[in-house]
Amino acid sequence: MPDRGAGPMGPRIRVSRPSRRARNLLMTVGALAVLAMLFVMFSGFWTDWLWYRSVDYSSVFTTTLWTKIGLFAVFGLLMAVIVGVNIWLAHRLRPPLSAMSMEQQNLDRYRMGIAPYKKWVLLAVTALIGLIAGASAAGQWRLWLMWVNGVAFGQTDPQFKMDVSFYAFDLPWYRFLLGFGFAAAVLSLIAAALTHYLYGGLRVTSPGARATGAATGHLSVLLGLFVSLKAVAYWLDRYGLAVKSSDFKAAGNWTGLRYVDANAYLPAKTILFCIAVICAVLFFATLWRRTWQLPVIGFGLMVLSAILIGGLYPAIVQKFTVEPNEQAKEAPYIKKNITATREAYGIEGADVQDYDGKGDPGAKAAQREAANTAASYRLVDPNVVSPAFQQLQQERKYYQFPATLDVDRYTGPDGTPQDTVVGLRELNISGIPKRNWINDHFTYTHGYGVIAARGTNTVTDENEGTAGAPDFTESSLPTSGQLGSYEQRVYYGEKTEQYSIVGGPQKELDYEKNGERTTSYSGKSGVDLSSPLNRAAYAMAFSEPQMLYSGAIGDGSRILYNRTPKERLEAVAPWLTIDGDAYPAVIDGHIQWIVDAYTTTNGYPYASRTTLGDTTADSLTNSQRAVVTQQNQVNYIRNSVKATVDAFDGTVKLYQWDTKDPVLKTWMKAFPGTVQPKSEIKPTLLAHLRYPQDMFKVQRELLTRYHVTDPAQFYSGSDAWQVPDDPTNRNKNAVPPYYLSLKMPGQASQKFSLTTTFTPNGRPNLGAFMAVDADATSTDYGKIRVLRVTSTVQGPQQVQSELNGVDKVAEFVRNLRGTDSDIEYGNLLTVPLNGGFLYIEPVYARGGTANYPLLKMVAASYGGKPVFEKSLGEALNAVFRTDGSEPPSTTPPSTTPPPTGDTTKPPATGEAALEQAIADAQKAYDAGEAALKKQDWTAYGKAQQELQEALQRAAEAGSGSGSDSGNGGSDSS
Repeated sequence: MPDRGAGPMGPRIRVSRPSRRARNLLMTVGALAVLAMLFVMFSGFWTDWLWYRSVDYSSVFTTTLWTKIGLFAVFGLLMAVIVGVNIWLAHRLRPPLSAMSMEQQNLDRYRMGIAPYKKWVLLAVTALIGLIAGASAAGQWRLWLMWVNGVAFGQTDPQFKMDVSFYAFDLPWYRFLLGFGFAAAVLSLIAAALTHYLYGGLRVTSPGARATGAATGHLSVLLGLFVSLKAVAYWLDRYGLAVKSSDFKAAGNWTGLRYVDANAYLPAKTILFCIAVICAVLFFATLWRRTWQLPVIGFGLMVLSAILIGGLYPAIVQKFTVEPNEQAKEAPYIKKNITATREAYGIEGADVQDYDGKGDPGAKAAQREAANTAASYRLVDPNVVSPAFQQLQQERKYYQFPATLDVDRYTGPDGTPQDTVVGLRELNISGIPKRNWINDHFTYTHGYGVIAARGTNTVTDENEGTAGAPDFTESSLPTSGQLGSYEQRVYYGEKTEQYSIVGGPQKELDYEKNGERTTSYSGKSGVDLSSPLNRAAYAMAFSEPQMLYSGAIGDGSRILYNRTPKERLEAVAPWLTIDGDAYPAVIDGHIQWIVDAYTTTNGYPYASRTTLGDTTADSLTNSQRAVVTQQNQVNYIRNSVKATVDAFDGTVKLYQWDTKDPVLKTWMKAFPGTVQPKSEIKPTLLAHLRYPQDMFKVQRELLTRYHVTDPAQFYSGSDAWQVPDDPTNRNKNAVPPYYLSLKMPGQASQKFSLTTTFTPNGRPNLGAFMAVDADATSTDYGKIRVLRVTSTVQGPQQVQSELNGVDKVAEFVRNLRGTDSDIEYGNLLTVPLNGGFLYIEPVYARGGTANYPLLKMVAASYGGKPVFEKSLGEALNAVFRTDGSEPPSTTPPSTTPPPTGDTTKPPATGEAALEQAIADAQKAYDAGEAALKKQDWTAYGKAQQELQEALQRAAEAGSGSGSDSGNGGSDSS
């Protein structure tokens, strides 16, 4: 009981001290709490180390760790020492006896309160500042490694003649050091000023001098150092102009010097540098003069000069010198920007050729013959048929396929490569019959097998119940077919995001030819959980206490995590940007995920910047396909690394692909042994490597403007293109590029290519066609070919609109709706053919008895003549009129009774007929323009057809007036 007593103010309660037992208990609880916090921190570090060691990339972990520790220690200690020394110096320079004014009497209480703890306060302040500075510096480990390992580009910028490596590797590090110096100077200045004020060196209201001589000298030196750093900043800003971004109406996001930069900002920065140096000297001179007069005047002059020379003068030059004759003034700088941008994005070798685009409408038989070998028309659209794979080859509810499948090349029965649509049957834990911890992480651990189908014009027989389904070349569970024998278990995949514990007492569900069975993982990947320490660390890391005591974990148990190819590559190569589309291939008896990786920088002088995450987005990336996640702007990119991830044991291999890339060489110096030389790529792997989509999408976006090399034309923007919206998708996003084996003009045989189309900026007609040789075994791999269309040719949206207006399409849709089905368009493929463009589009039916897409029809168009047939052969015959058919009607049947009299009378000719045809053409043109504004594509297609018919009648009327009218009635069929 507390001891109670009475005092002068009334009753008093004495509270007894806690007992020894209670104090020990509190100390124990506190110690345990600290140990728990330390173990949480340790578990994160320990599990990371175990994982990197398990994938044989421990050097990446240690290099990164020691670099961060080194930067943290050096810069943290440096900042703490700089600030601490200035606080100590300000305290040492305090006046011996402060005048006891009211201000000093108030401060004296604070001085007395701090006095017993001065050393501890100094240590605490400097330690806190050091920790913050060290943590900030540790985050700059990439800059340090690039600076210390930087490899020369062998190219210089056109303004300062500095190697590009200076801007890519050196300048960012110098700017970090400059920022650190500014922070140290400002913090030291604030800390010293407060200390001087506290101990009387600075006075605000006290009589006499406002500052002692010692305080004046100390603060002047710090201000001189600050201004000196500003002088260095002005000097570096001169070089920064070469990588500066600005808005320029001729190029949008502009990088590099323009006329005003070279002739106003550059000399202004040089003048400001000189002024800042003089100003710094004046501050340092205060050590002897003990007066602020000259430094203050100098600082004011520097600020005024920054406003007038650094701001007002360039604005005057821009307004009165550049704008009146901008094209001529900017032409040399536009040329530099064009050259640098094309080099930085690897498009300087793009072969741009003029191409008529209309073709020869007369040589029908020759066109039909050429169409047979122009391309391998991939009717199985990997963006559409995933539900068919899911329905026909899922086999179990706990398996799944990606929403977008992949296109690869495999040897067909005849020994020739064929485009093949492939998908991995991965694990889907949401489909597990009974969800619990054991089933989710021990029993259901892996997917099973590759499913493949021919990509060309073969579908299953019409007599089968699934007519129009993909023609599978590898199928069933376990799979069998043309891929031969291979390890079918998929422990690592794009959809495999949960951890699994394998190899221990608990068996896994597996399959063999006779049905289900159990198995135990025999691979070498994963981290051993036999150790109690490892189990405790992972129990903490995954917040799963059952790992500590579960009997399902024992000798041989290993935990698999970081199981998607993207996660594994980002961990072992954090300096790479990973492509958004990994694809599987069966190579040497194993399923390998093939992933493209990029090296980038935003420090390439004069090269325009782009945001990868935005540039690589298209109509598929919103919901089906991943996109490059990097949102930072870059202005240099190379597909420098090809990587593989084994789907069974998770082995990660990085191969050097671009042997000339200085950025990759820099990282290979920083992380030796992590990237294998290009010569280590086996032919079996090389056969499946392809040109990456994300790289292609970045390049095509740049080529919308940078296919133009003439500065005057570039400035005017008269030949600018745009990537059209996907005509088969309503979300109005860019059309994705398509893998397709085709022949470009001048090529003797088909090449596996990646293709896209362009339209003129703001117009729907076709502006250009682009293809890159995507076959890694080809000597022309990466060769970009662009066909610049010189005639008015229908673009993808116009072709799609005309196809929608074909009567057979309307009839097909009506029939589908009668069976509770709907139409689904596949990829609209564009193929150059004999001076024109052939469009091919698979059309699927979805719904009814089969709720997945089935290939039912093929649409084709050449020279503005759309057809809609049951097979590719029939569509090609119809579009080239080699089957004796007439062009399909794109207008509703006429209800007007046929005219009476002589039906063999030739078409009307003469001036009246010509005037009527011209009037009809104008009417059709106006109707088309009105439909285009309303986005009514059906009406637009009909108007275009009517326009063509009117123009044909006008041509006949104009030519027939001078010919023998008796020649027109010979054909009465």
